[in-house]
Amino acid sequence: MAREDLSPERINGLILLSDGVANVGNTAAESILKSVRDNSADGVTLSTVGFGMGNFNDVLMERLANDGDGTYAYVDTLNEARRIFVENLTGTLYLIARDAKVQVDFNPEVVSRFRLLGYENRRVADRDFRNDAVDAGEVGSGHNVTALCELKLLPGAEGRLATVNVRYEDPDTGEVTEIGRDFYRNQLSATFAAASPRFQLDAAVAEYAEILRESFWSLESSMEGVRAVAGRVSGFLPDGPDVTEFLYLVTQAALIAG
Repeated sequence: MAREDLSPERINGLILLSDGVANVGNTAAESILKSVRDNSADGVTLSTVGFGMGNFNDVLMERLANDGDGTYAYVDTLNEARRIFVENLTGTLYLIARDAKVQVDFNPEVVSRFRLLGYENRRVADRDFRNDAVDAGEVGSGHNVTALCELKLLPGAEGRLATVNVRYEDPDTGEVTEIGRDFYRNQLSATFAAASPRFQLDAAVAEYAEILRESFWSLESSMEGVRAVAGRVSGFLPDGPDVTEFLYLVTQAALIAG
C-alpha cells in the first residue's frame, strides 16, 4: 500500500507495532530483513515499536528499524506510548540525518586506552566511515544521540585528546556532510562533580546499565551510588519525565538488590 502511494513529496514510512515474533506468512528473519532493505532503498522506511514481554524479540525489532532506515522504541507504559505517538511522532517519521556516523580518533600520546559504553552492535569499521554505501544510523527531528567512551589518560599528558568527525546524508537532497572538531586535555572537567549535570546523569544511566548486565567494569559500583548521583543532579535539570522515571527505576532496582 505504501509503494502504491510512493511520492517524493511525502514522508513514505511504515510503523510496525509488534512483539517481534514473526508467525504469519514469511517468517524467516533474513528474508524479512531483505524485503525491508529493498523497500527502504526505494523510499519506504520502516520504524518499529516493541510491545510485550517474555518471548519479545528485541534483536529483530532493532534490526528491522536499522535496515529500514527508521527508529526503534519500546513501549512498556501508557506514558511511554504517549511520548512516542503524541510528543515525538514527528521525530519518528521525519528524518533529519540518514546514515549518520561518528568517528572518534583518540590521540595515543594522551589516551592510553578507551572503551565504548553501549552501541557495540552498531560499530562501523574505521575504513568504512567515508564509505557511504555502508548503512549507519538515522536521526529523527528533535532527537539526539549520546555515545559515551571511558578513557584512561597517560599521567601528565597534555594536548589534543581526540578528533571527532560526524558524517551524515541529508534525507531530502542526498547531500553528504562531514564536520569535525578537536578536543583537548584542558577542556576536561577537573572532577566528575564539576562536569555538567546532564553529563553526570548520562554517566549514571550508563553505570546503571553496567550493573544490570553484571559487567566486569561495575564490580565496584552500586545502585545506591547511582541513585545518589541521579538524585544530586536532578535538581539542576529540567523536571522532565526521563529524570523522574530514571530515579524511580534506580530506587526499585536498589530495593530488589537489597
